[in-house]
Amino acid sequence: MTAVADSTVAAKASFATTRTAAELIAALAALPAGHPSRPALRDRVIAAWFPLAGHLARRYAGRGEPADDLYQVAVMGLIKAVDRFEVGRGVEFVAFAIPTVIGELKRHFRDRTWSIRVPRRLQELRLAITGANSHLTHSLGRSPTVADIAAHLNLSEEEVLEGLEGARAYTATSLSTPANDEGSTTLGDTLGGEDAGFELAELRIALGPALASLDEREQKIVCLRFYGNLTQSEIARQVGVSQMHVSRLLGRSLAKLRAKIDSGG
Repeated sequence: MTAVADSTVAAKASFATTRTAAELIAALAALPAGHPSRPALRDRVIAAWFPLAGHLARRYAGRGEPADDLYQVAVMGLIKAVDRFEVGRGVEFVAFAIPTVIGELKRHFRDRTWSIRVPRRLQELRLAITGANSHLTHSLGRSPTVADIAAHLNLSEEEVLEGLEGARAYTATSLSTPANDEGSTTLGDTLGGEDAGFELAELRIALGPALASLDEREQKIVCLRFYGNLTQSEIARQVGVSQMHVSRLLGRSLAKLRAKIDSGG
C-alpha cells in the first residue's frame, strides 16, 4: 500500500467529521463559480478539514520548525486543495488533499529552513542522499560509503560529495556557542574584525611613487612638515620663503599627492 493510501486510511479512521466534511466539499463542487453562497460554503469546507491539516502538520513536528508555523503551512496546502479539487475526476477529496498538503509542507522545509540559501539542485540532492543513506544502511547492514551512495543514485562521487557539502548549510551554529571547554570564549569572539592597518599599509606603498611626482621643493616641504614635525614658520625659515607661501605650497603638494593616490598612479 502506498504512503498516500496509508495516510488516506488513517485520516478516515481518525476524524469523526469526515463524512460531514466530504458532504460539504461535494456541495461546494456543485455550486457554480459565481454563486453568492459559494464564499461562505468554502469557508465551512476549509474549517471542516482543519483536523486533517493538523494531523499532517504533526507528522513533520520535531524537525526544528515551530508547530504553529507547520500548521499554518498545512492550512495553506488545505486551502489550495479545496480550491483545486474537481469532483468529476472520481477521486475522493481526502486522497487529493493529503499529497497537496504534504507537498506544501515539504516545500516549506526545502525553501524556508536552510540557514544559507543554496541552489534547489543541492537541496534536492541532499534529500536524495539522505534517502539513499537510510536505504543502504538497512540493505547493507553498515553505513554506506560515498561510492555506495553514488552507485545507488547513479551519480559521480564528486556529485555526492558536493551534495554532502551543501547539506552543511541546512543548519548554522550560533556565534554564542562556546569555543573552549571553560565556556569563556564563544565562536563570535574568534571572528576577526576590520584591521585599519591593511589600509594604512596600502597608503604607505602608494605614497612613495606619489612623493616622487612632486618637485624637489615640494618634497622638502612635505617631509619637513610631516616627518620633521616642523611648523610652517620653521619651514619658511629653512626654505627661504614666507610662511604664507609655505602654506600655499603645502596645500598644493597635498592636493597633488591625494590626486595621485586616488588615481592609483
